[in-house]
Amino acid sequence: MSILKTKELSKIGYTNDKARSLAINMISRYFKHHSKSQIIELLTAILNQPENYMAEEATEKLAATFMDEVKVCDFQTHRLLQESGQLKVYGGKGIDESTKKQMELVMSLPVVLQGALMPDAHTGYGLPIGGVVAADNAVIPYAVGVDIGCRMALSVIDESDSFFKRYSHHMKVALKQWTHFGMEGGLEVPAEHEVLDSALFQETELLRKLQGKAYRQLGTSGGGNHFVEFGEIELYEGNSLRLPAKKYMGLLSHSGSRGLGANLAEYYTRIAMNTCKLPREAARLAWLDLNTQAGQEYWLSMNLAGDYAKACHDVIHASLLKSLGLQSLAKVENHHNFAWKEQMEDGREVIVHRKGATPAHDGALGIIPGSMTTAAYLVKGKGIGNSLNSAAHGAGRAMSRKKAKESSTASDLKKVLSRAGVTLIGGSVEENPKAYKDIELVMAAQKDLVDIEGRFMPRMVRMNKD
Repeated sequence: MSILKTKELSKIGYTNDKARSLAINMISRYFKHHSKSQIIELLTAILNQPENYMAEEATEKLAATFMDEVKVCDFQTHRLLQESGQLKVYGGKGIDESTKKQMELVMSLPVVLQGALMPDAHTGYGLPIGGVVAADNAVIPYAVGVDIGCRMALSVIDESDSFFKRYSHHMKVALKQWTHFGMEGGLEVPAEHEVLDSALFQETELLRKLQGKAYRQLGTSGGGNHFVEFGEIELYEGNSLRLPAKKYMGLLSHSGSRGLGANLAEYYTRIAMNTCKLPREAARLAWLDLNTQAGQEYWLSMNLAGDYAKACHDVIHASLLKSLGLQSLAKVENHHNFAWKEQMEDGREVIVHRKGATPAHDGALGIIPGSMTTAAYLVKGKGIGNSLNSAAHGAGRAMSRKKAKESSTASDLKKVLSRAGVTLIGGSVEENPKAYKDIELVMAAQKDLVDIEGRFMPRMVRMNKD
């Protein structure tokens, strides 16, 4: 095995400890049978053209360390506003002060005109989870988020509780066979979808490089709170799906654009930070003017990532339903972690960023989940201007993943699942229902934003096992 020494790494340009450490780990894991000359050639290429190696699992971590070195001379320095735009907070009693302060920092950006904080809000990277902001002709990559176009999708199926009793084993097998969770790997049988043939993949060098990764990860889900679950949904009288009011079987999924979105977010955040200089505490909230080439590139890339996230859900739902001989009566979907061109009440066109918030325009349908043992709600938006036509995207975390892990055990989680009658495949204590806010309180805090048209209860949940 050819492992280069520190002096040799320094000689080819690997002068910081992080890059050297990642290089050594990469070589030992993926290239241990390569010759020294081959390794030097590869490391030099990654250093000089890191964007060409962001799409490969073996090299993307090392390549990402050099993305900081995007050289852009044309930049502007901006100050934060002393008086910020209009901010409306929903369910403020259930939102901690650190989250509110984080939102206030976002509101001090000179391009932000209006904001709203949803009742599920908690601290995140950049914009709080549950934060919504309207910006003037600018998009803030870190306010969209890393998991671009993360999405909910619900299929309503004309089966009852008896299907669970008769075919629970088949359902469990199907979830294991036709879903995949985690950072690495993919489905045993590669999926197909027309999104992979999109001409947008040829629009930029980075998208061309990421197309292979998108192909490999199509139809898969990430970690954390991403899930695919079967449950029972009760539709209420007068629902927008125009289905009889009764209980149905439901298939609900939550995941995003995988490595495609993550790489795009990181790359364009770096460009934004190099062209839009802000005070240190707000540095990662740098924006891209939509009149610039970088702004236009990000916009089309973000929209492609959103289409890709939808495609992943399409594959998951189609595969599971086909494997179980089921058909969908109706499907409801909605994005979060995205930006849209919309009009404010005064007629101005703005870029609305929803980081972990559900679009809730007048008549728009969405799904707001709780946890693996609590209700999810099918909702119809009321189009409230103060909320920027938005609502919560879930219950929201009441404690961090670290705290949840420290304060709970696998045995505790099993008891919670048993009492709720829920079967969990994979999962971890970090997603213990106790780590989340009370979904009923969150829904009560946004009764002015959405009407409830149905209630979904999980029965069999598939998640990533950390």
